[in-house]
Amino acid sequence: MDSEQQPPKVYLHPRREAFEHGLLPIPKLIFTDGLQSLSHIKSDILSSTPNHRVNSETLSRVLQIPPDHSRLLIETISVVLHRDSDPLLKATTPQEMDKAGVNVFDLLLFLYIQNYKRLLPKSHKDSAAVADVWPSTSAFDGILSVLSPLQLVRSNSRRFVPSQGDEEAHQLSYLHKHIGNILCLLADSVDGKGNKEGEAEEEGYESMVLSVDKFEHLGFLLLFGDNGSQRFPLSQNTPFFANSDPNMPASPVPAPLVLDWLLENISSAQEHISERSTKENGPSSSSDQDVAMADAAASSAKPSSSIRGPSLIEGVSKSSCVKQTSDIKGTSVKVVNCHESVIYIMAPVKYATVYGCSDATIVLGAVGKAVRVEHCERVHLISTTKRICIANCRECVFFLGVNQKPLIVGDNHKLQVAPYNTFYPQLEEHMNQVGIDPKVNNWDKLMILGVIDPHDSLSHPAGGSDIQSESATCLDPDHYTNFVIPSSLVSEQAGSTNDNPFPLPDPYLASQQKNHKSLEEVKQLLRDTKLDDTQKRELSGALHSCFKEWLFASGNVRQLYYLPGE
Repeated sequence: MDSEQQPPKVYLHPRREAFEHGLLPIPKLIFTDGLQSLSHIKSDILSSTPNHRVNSETLSRVLQIPPDHSRLLIETISVVLHRDSDPLLKATTPQEMDKAGVNVFDLLLFLYIQNYKRLLPKSHKDSAAVADVWPSTSAFDGILSVLSPLQLVRSNSRRFVPSQGDEEAHQLSYLHKHIGNILCLLADSVDGKGNKEGEAEEEGYESMVLSVDKFEHLGFLLLFGDNGSQRFPLSQNTPFFANSDPNMPASPVPAPLVLDWLLENISSAQEHISERSTKENGPSSSSDQDVAMADAAASSAKPSSSIRGPSLIEGVSKSSCVKQTSDIKGTSVKVVNCHESVIYIMAPVKYATVYGCSDATIVLGAVGKAVRVEHCERVHLISTTKRICIANCRECVFFLGVNQKPLIVGDNHKLQVAPYNTFYPQLEEHMNQVGIDPKVNNWDKLMILGVIDPHDSLSHPAGGSDIQSESATCLDPDHYTNFVIPSSLVSEQAGSTNDNPFPLPDPYLASQQKNHKSLEEVKQLLRDTKLDDTQKRELSGALHSCFKEWLFASGNVRQLYYLPGE
């Protein structure tokens, strides 16, 4: 008789959301001495907040940042928190979020990873293929000769996002190096008091213990589970906290024991990724950018479905791609390197990333946590979301239904924002599912940060961090039009949405009504005008010619690229 088949091993993974959507380019949040400064901040906060929760006023005082930055910090933590039961996630307004505050230990982990450096974008292995889909000229090409070296680096739009496996390996490498310091911020001394500033260095881990509730805060950065499957509480996968009764929690565990277990599991996960990468892509080498900012080059092959992470839509060119709820695996989606195309994602997700796209229209259905758009040119993005961050983009237009203030960072040029402008039958159902409020739309209340991103791995000139990113302008209401999703692309499932769920501001509503009235007047005029067959043909030809010119001028010609079966 065959022996029972052993269940597959479950590996430790970095929690991608914290690294992809939880970094803010605010210099005062980045501590080069890490543990020393954060230990002082921890002591300061714990001495003044007995319930271990911090509001924006306390954050402004302790971190010496403006009130709007402290509110932004709380909002950012709210969209990357790992515990759905946290009071912060039950808040729906800025006032409620400030009243709920953020847990001090979640705050400390959030602040610690602000020193993380993202993996460098890499060149595509097939430069000829890139040239075929990426526009060779741009409205900005004529001024590149006068840009600084930093701007020249950022203006090179032929960037390719590292594979999901590369990113995960890089994040694990960072955590392997820093997990000891992170544990120090969570640990207590043997007498039950939190370690004081400098105590970790003086007494080491031997004098510290970790309780099960403090250990669970590591879920902000680490998780067990694979490929979008069920995620298990960290404590239930440890030999020292597993099966503990919430009513009778396990005794605190010596910090050295926890550290050894974490290092062993992180190393095991790194080996697993390396083996998997070798099988799929052949031998490759990589380096830890956090130690040496060298280019960690690996194969740019599209990752297989076995890799845990977001659903990936990559390399769509001169065509269209339609994804419904049943097509999306997991809770996040990435749209990468799509050009001269239309991408429809009519599904509810928690996170979405759009990277390296050009001359495309991208419709994101309902994104309950955060959208990040980076290194895009001439893209029209249409989305409902809780939050959006726009970085290093050019000549893009964003049609938004967004509950929090849009965040604009990096080297941007000629961006425009406008109210949300489309719908599909299941939209409101999807919005309810992920918690987007159609009564709140902050599409034009922009939060502008610096042009320098301290989380990339590029060198920056002195004083560059003081330069503010270029803001976006509001789209002229006369240029605002509804984006109609073809009925042939919509899911056959029933839905109740038959109009834009976000109320339009008066100028855009007036423009829409004026356009509708003009259209009806033209229709009536044509009905009342008696034309012979030759005149009808001439009029039809003129209308088609004008319509074609409008399609190309507005970018709506992209909608004609739909190919059935995509």
